[in-house]
Amino acid sequence: MAIRYQLIRRPPAAVWRVLQRPSSYADWVVGTHETAAREGRWPELGSSLSYTLKIGPRRVEGHTVVRRHEPPRHLELEAKSPFGNARIAIDVRDWGDESLVIVDEHPLRGLGDKLHNVLFDTLIQLRHRDMLSRLARLVERETPGQSDDGGRRGSASVPHGTGEAGHD
Repeated sequence: MAIRYQLIRRPPAAVWRVLQRPSSYADWVVGTHETAAREGRWPELGSSLSYTLKIGPRRVEGHTVVRRHEPPRHLELEAKSPFGNARIAIDVRDWGDESLVIVDEHPLRGLGDKLHNVLFDTLIQLRHRDMLSRLARLVERETPGQSDDGGRRGSASVPHGTGEAGHD
């Protein structure tokens, strides 16, 4: 299980505005080059979006289905690709005037599930570090807000098995 968190210097509503726009996923989800609404009204329960991953010269098609939708706090997704399925839970918490965004991802089926180990989790952690930094930049750029000077963004992994983000 790969859990990572990021402090974003905007309130949860600002984070949610980005999460609810399917066209923005390619801007912050690492490896995703194109996204489009597929079924339903994103991000309502059961809705989905299609995506294209670019892996070297190859393109891989997949789609993501919303499994839990509790705006503006919880969004759980099931990403489906030829490599298998993964559960991605996004938890957006109030952190004063800011947001603490926690991403918890683990494979459910397919190759990712069969190859799941500590090295695999490390690779996901690296991907999440970049992904959450991109999300923070996008939210902070799109939402005028507090002073952006001197605020230190935190991005760290939560030890496996703690169950609580931020209690290292």
